[in-house]
Amino acid sequence: MCRLKCLFTSSSAPESRLSLEDTQQWSQSLERLLGSKYGLATFRTFLKSEFSDENIEFWLTCEDYKKITSSHKMSSKARKIFEQFVEAESPKEINIDYQTREEIKKKVKSPTPQCFDEAQKIVYGLMERDSYPRFLRSEMYKTLLESLAADNAQR
Repeated sequence: MCRLKCLFTSSSAPESRLSLEDTQQWSQSLERLLGSKYGLATFRTFLKSEFSDENIEFWLTCEDYKKITSSHKMSSKARKIFEQFVEAESPKEINIDYQTREEIKKKVKSPTPQCFDEAQKIVYGLMERDSYPRFLRSEMYKTLLESLAADNAQR
C-alpha cells in the first residue's frame, strides 16, 4: 500500500499531495473519483489488480478520442479503438450488446467525435454499478483511507 500512498504524498507542495478529505470524497460518486488525478490512478491500479481494466482504458481512450480535430487522425484512431476494444474477440473487448457493437462498426466507417458515445455510456454504467462499489469496499481503498487518517492524527 505504501507504493500508492508514497507516490501521492512524496511531493513537498501541499496542494499536490493526496489528502484524507479528497480521498473520502471519492466515495461520493464515480464522477468525483475519475475527476481526481489520484482517484483515477488508484482506481486504475485497483482494476488492473482485478484484471478488469479494459473498461476504464476504453472510457479514457474515448475521452481522448473526442478531442481529436483532424478527420484523418480521427479515422485512424476510431479504427484502432474499434479493433482494440469493440470488435468481438478483441484484445481488450468491452462488455457491450451486439446492437451497440454493430452500430459502432457502421459509424467507424465515417467517424465523428460521438461514434463511441453509446458504448461509453454503457461502460460507464457498468463501472458505476460494479467496479466502483467493489473499489469502495476494497482493502486498497480502506487501507489508503486508514493510512491518511493516521497521518492526519500525527500532525
